[in-house]
Amino acid sequence: MEIAILAVGIYYILTLLRGTRGAAVITGFLVLLLTLTTVITFLKLEVLTWILGAFSAFFAVAVLVLFQPELRRILAQLGNLQLFNTTQEQREHIEVVVQAAERLSEARIGALMAIEQSIQLHELVESSLTVDCAATPEMLETIFFPNNAIHDGGVVIKGDRIAWAACIFPLSRQQDLRKSLGTRHRAALGLSEECDAVVVVVSEETGAISYAYEGVLHRSLSAAKLREALNQILVRPQQGRSPLAWLKVFARQWGRKELEPSGPSDKA
Repeated sequence: MEIAILAVGIYYILTLLRGTRGAAVITGFLVLLLTLTTVITFLKLEVLTWILGAFSAFFAVAVLVLFQPELRRILAQLGNLQLFNTTQEQREHIEVVVQAAERLSEARIGALMAIEQSIQLHELVESSLTVDCAATPEMLETIFFPNNAIHDGGVVIKGDRIAWAACIFPLSRQQDLRKSLGTRHRAALGLSEECDAVVVVVSEETGAISYAYEGVLHRSLSAAKLREALNQILVRPQQGRSPLAWLKVFARQWGRKELEPSGPSDKA
């Protein structure tokens, strides 16, 4: 039982950390710690052993500080707050985003729409304007219309409401991104790296529809492909899952990261 619990816990943590900025840091931290422990054990260095024991509490605090974004993401996903009440409502609200993206794409109007899940986005965005109105394709089109005073920036969608508009999302810090990517796409990637939100982007230059999730940008999608992807990510059955079902979910999430996304993409 202990081995099974540890295996599932470690696997889940590695799945969440994979592809994030904290992955390289935690790898270096573990390599350093294992190397020191091995050397101290074989050479029986008593002073270093005492120092490691004395500073173990400080190491725990250092881990909390260094990996605060990743730990927050893990705890939020463990809570697994439901986005909508029923599967039917989830699909209906997804359809609002898909229809808005399709209309904006046809009109070559740039857009940036973040769908909030379990992690609150208000503390991650800057210069936001409270809107708190019903999420409809018409309202989203109105917000992003070029002559609108709040068309710059992104919107945050919470359930069936548009919570905030004119939001400034954090830009991605990835160094190997294509130079052709504009600010909207970099902002979508940056927000998806910090939380579990799905960020839909419509390019103003080409009208191409893309979405960012878990630090991966999926580009040049049709409305049907966007609908399929959002349903796969956001629609969750309401009944409880068995431990075996949770293991299947973890395996499917890991496998999805291994597969190439449909259409050109930029990976973290």
